Amino acid sequence: MNFLKLIKPLSAGVLPVAAALLLSACSKPAPLDAPVRSVKVLTVGVGTVQSSVEFAGEVRARVESRLGFRVAGKLSQRPVQLGEHVKAGQLLAQLDPQDYRLAADAARAQLAVAASNRYQAAADFKRFKELRDQNFISGAEFERRTTALKAAQAQYDQAQAQLASQGNQADYTRLSADVSGVVTAVEAEQGQVLAAGTPVVRIAQDGPRDVIFSVPEDRVAAVKTGSKVAVRVWASDTALQGVVREVAASADPVTRTFLVKVALSGDASPALGTTVTVVPQSLSHAGAPAIKVPTNALLQQGGKTLVWLLDPASMTVKAQPVEVLTADGNEVVIASGLTPGLQVVTSGVHVLSAGQKVTLYQEKVVVAPVNQAGVAPDSIVNSNASAAK
Repeated sequence: MNFLKLIKPLSAGVLPVAAALLLSACSKPAPLDAPVRSVKVLTVGVGTVQSSVEFAGEVRARVESRLGFRVAGKLSQRPVQLGEHVKAGQLLAQLDPQDYRLAADAARAQLAVAASNRYQAAADFKRFKELRDQNFISGAEFERRTTALKAAQAQYDQAQAQLASQGNQADYTRLSADVSGVVTAVEAEQGQVLAAGTPVVRIAQDGPRDVIFSVPEDRVAAVKTGSKVAVRVWASDTALQGVVREVAASADPVTRTFLVKVALSGDASPALGTTVTVVPQSLSHAGAPAIKVPTNALLQQGGKTLVWLLDPASMTVKAQPVEVLTADGNEVVIASGLTPGLQVVTSGVHVLSAGQKVTLYQEKVVVAPVNQAGVAPDSIVNSNASAAK
């Protein structure tokens, strides 16, 4: 048998089929239609803002002084402690006064020498004046005696001033409180050698209290001196009123926020360091009409804030840029971009694309199976009854 004669007719029929299979394998698959996604929508309306802008603050004394010695020396004692209330004139710290006492003794001795010289010069002047009246000495000699008396008097005055200065230096070794207040910081310990002017203690003076809080630079322009502020004590919910007394002229170099000081009105005097909540009236939007949408309706794309709007006619979505004013709980207040009546997608915003077909989400209803008698099982009935309760 000739096999070549058998293979030739077979190959003539198989080759076209194989070629067709290869061409179908290399061709691109047909594009799939975009899925129709179920979405939840919200009809835009006008509501009211419930929350307001709040800042955390702290109660501080209006005047807080850092006290130090006017002279240098070794700190020998510091009888006051942190948090202690001190009265005006009370001893806060003491330097070793030995060197200053010796200097005062030396100045006192110099004063005694100057006093003796002045007494001798005055006696000489008196005698030479009598001789000059009798023309026993020349006028030049009398002038020299007059000059000597004046020099002795100047030396006496200098020594007296030096003694007073040295006495003050000795007194400066005692650091006393100028006013009554509370010690809020201790910056030097016993045995430490201090230079003149080095802070030793910090005193928060008794009297008016201020509330201190920081405002970011995008809101500081709205906080004006003299504007009213609502203050609430965090621990007791006590409501207080205050007025902005001072706004920092420059931002803090670290936090880039502006420090604001609020003077509490009336006799309100919370304890120093009390944590409070501050609501500036100029930044409060509570009760104001506004358009609000849930936070999960927002989408960030290309540096812009967007929401998806539903076109009911074509059941497609399109992106709408919006501007957010502030947050209000779990919602955001929209400054521009939306008008009442529009329908905004509130779920699944990250999986949508412009022009995509969507359908409204429908809640699924679970139907309990029934038996042949048309009654649901007891377990399902009981569970439904308990859920209704």
